[in-house]
Amino acid sequence: MDKLEKVEKLREKTGVSYEDAKNALEACDYDLLDAIIYLEKLDKVKAPEVESFTTGAEQQSSTEFEQAQQTYTNDCNKVTFGQMMDKFFKWCGKVLKKSVDSTFIVERRGQTMINVPVLVLVIALILAFWVVLPLLVVGLFCECRYHFEGIGDINVNLNSACDKMADSVDNLKSDVNNK
Repeated sequence: MDKLEKVEKLREKTGVSYEDAKNALEACDYDLLDAIIYLEKLDKVKAPEVESFTTGAEQQSSTEFEQAQQTYTNDCNKVTFGQMMDKFFKWCGKVLKKSVDSTFIVERRGQTMINVPVLVLVIALILAFWVVLPLLVVGLFCECRYHFEGIGDINVNLNSACDKMADSVDNLKSDVNNK
């Protein structure tokens, strides 16, 4: 913009005379914004009124804000289907890892006959239930003892249950043989 265009622009925006606009621009090195401020300081132009805008949050009561905040918190705490599935698959992974890390042992007269991961026993029970379960029962009558290793606390409870079962079968066999 040349100097004449700036003078016209200043006159148009502020409503001052041509001479006042030219003098203000010369005093401010032809900077339009500085010239407007210069004219305001000389009281030739009325300064704009200060206005403010808000989102209206101040007008809402605090209870409405607290309700909205509580609703937001409740929505954030809801468990989605995807999160439930993640938890389920993590649980399945832990169970699978434990079933591979622990072993099922079949012993007869102090010698280990079978030593397999618990996962193999579970799969065999699922796929061949009518074969595996009778074999386990017959094994008790053939002096087999069952033990689990590598599970921790569950290991102690299962092994004591297996020992009680084997002792009961031994007692039953001895009672039958004595009579």
